Order: sequence, then structure tokens, then C-alpha cells
Amino acid sequence: MDRTGKWVIVGNYGSGSVSVLPTEADGSLGKVSQVIRHEGKSIDPERQTKPYVHSINIAPNNKDVFVPDLGTDKIVTYSLDAKTGQLAQGNPPFTAVTPGSGPRHFTIHPNGKFAYVVQEMGALITGFTYKKGTLDAFQTVKMLPEDYTGRKWAADIHISPDGKFLYGSNRAHESLAIFSIDQKTGRLSLVGHQPVNGKTPRNFAIDPTGNFVLVANQDSDTITIFKRDKETGKLTPTGKEIMVSMPVCLLLMK
Repeated sequence: MDRTGKWVIVGNYGSGSVSVLPTEADGSLGKVSQVIRHEGKSIDPERQTKPYVHSINIAPNNKDVFVPDLGTDKIVTYSLDAKTGQLAQGNPPFTAVTPGSGPRHFTIHPNGKFAYVVQEMGALITGFTYKKGTLDAFQTVKMLPEDYTGRKWAADIHISPDGKFLYGSNRAHESLAIFSIDQKTGRLSLVGHQPVNGKTPRNFAIDPTGNFVLVANQDSDTITIFKRDKETGKLTPTGKEIMVSMPVCLLLMK
């Protein structure tokens, strides 16, 4: 939802498209007002034969909209007109990432100067400087230990409220990768990996206080809860978990 609350922008994974819907006065959704279909493919013959829109990310200025497309290895950029709800091609229209890496989820640092994308198939995180709709890559880091030989299957990405640490989830490795963020440059340094005590951590959320991290483990039917050390970024299991069938997304409302 955009910052005015007037428009809902939806990423359609299967059709590789982006849709815009207005919100009505009673909170219901109006008819679709715009559909944009992505085009293209990338190098993986199984996963990247067509576009796969994976997430919608609206910048704090409520104008720049960043759309990672796993199938084309691009972060597609749009410009939102908040009055009409129409999306126009951004300038530049996209930012390319490592071929075959599969960009998935995206987040902007609280200071508004940096942005990061997690790449599912490469298990990579790329950092960018962000200014006026433009992303300039400055670093790409691996999310998995050097000696890991299993499936690369990264999922989600979030930054702590204080902007000091970044976390990314690794399915198959069943962990959260923890990175510290240099506040001047945005560069990431690995702190470590925290086992999620579950299976397939598709999504996770940091609570608004920054004290806890909740991890949705899709294939163990659990949400595991961790205490977060604000000084080190490290996580400690609380021993508490919530049983729920196949959790795939957590959203904490302030």
C-alpha cells in the first residue's frame, strides 16, 4: 500500500505482472486500474524462462517503486503518481543483478541512503546506494558458510529498526544470516548464522522495538521466537514457538 493509503500495488508471481488497485472509503478494493506485464528471461533454463515478479517495495518518498523480478534478474523501477495511482517507467527502468541469482525481496535502510536485495538462487545480498530512483551497487555478499554444499535457497531480508544490522533467511540451511551495517558506507560484514530451530524459514519479522525476531518456518509449521541483542545483532532462542500450519509471511502492525 502506498503512503497515502489510496493505492494497493500487487506483484503477481505467476503472470510476471504488476497490478494497481484503488482503495475505497470503506477500505475495500476497487477495480484494477492498471496492469503492467514484465517481459524477458534470464540464464537458468528451469527457473528463469519468463518473468516472476516477487515483491513490491515503495520508497519513503512514495514515488520510487522497486520490483525485484526473479525470472529476469532485474530490479524493475517505476514512478508512482500518488494522485492518479498510475505507474510510469522509472529512470533508469531497471537495475540488473548477477545473472542466474534470482532477486526476491528488497529493503531500504532507515537512513534512506542504502538499499539491499536478497537473491534466492544465488543466496546473495547486494547493497546499493539509493538516490532519486537510482540504485548503484557497491557490494555483494554470500549468505551461506563457505563450506556449505547444499541447496542455495535464500528467502527474506530485513534491517533492524536502528539500522545497525541486516538479516537474511536461508531455507535448506535453515538459518538466518546476520550482518552488521557500516553506517557511513552501507557495507555489510558477516556476524554469523543463527539456526532457526525449524524447517524452511521463508519469512521473518523484527518487532518494532527491535528486541525480538519471529521466524516463519513453513515446513515445520512453527513460528520460532528469538531475543535480539541490540549491541551485537546476535539472536538467542527464547524457547517459545507458535504452532501454525505452513506460515509463509509475517507482518507486524504498529
